[in-house]
Amino acid sequence: MRGAFVDQGRLFSYISPEARVPLNHPLRKIRALVRDVLSELNRSFGKLYSSEGRPLIPPEQLLSALLLQVFYGIRSERQLMEQLDYNLLYRWFVGLSPDDPVWNPTSLRRTVSGCRTARCLRSS
Repeated sequence: MRGAFVDQGRLFSYISPEARVPLNHPLRKIRALVRDVLSELNRSFGKLYSSEGRPLIPPEQLLSALLLQVFYGIRSERQLMEQLDYNLLYRWFVGLSPDDPVWNPTSLRRTVSGCRTARCLRSS
């Protein structure tokens, strides 16, 4: 007997993204390593950001997202934002909940290019 198709419309789930990622997935070990390294840099990050103004993308999430871009060969920040919008694995790795809004690609591009420029200025 054929089952009836019922379009759910909205996704509502009691299962956390953490529970959806298989225990043997390679990103689990990488995520743990990345979190350890970034937690050691937390104090340094705090010194780089102003206490005034509009909140920026947390550097821990930004760096995690850029790692995903490299790991999965995502060609642009715009495509990265698209993937972060609907890929639960990517959201889990970066630390976004399923309901968190994804960053604007333009502000991401500005933030990334600002970090690159600041790094270049320090190295010269």
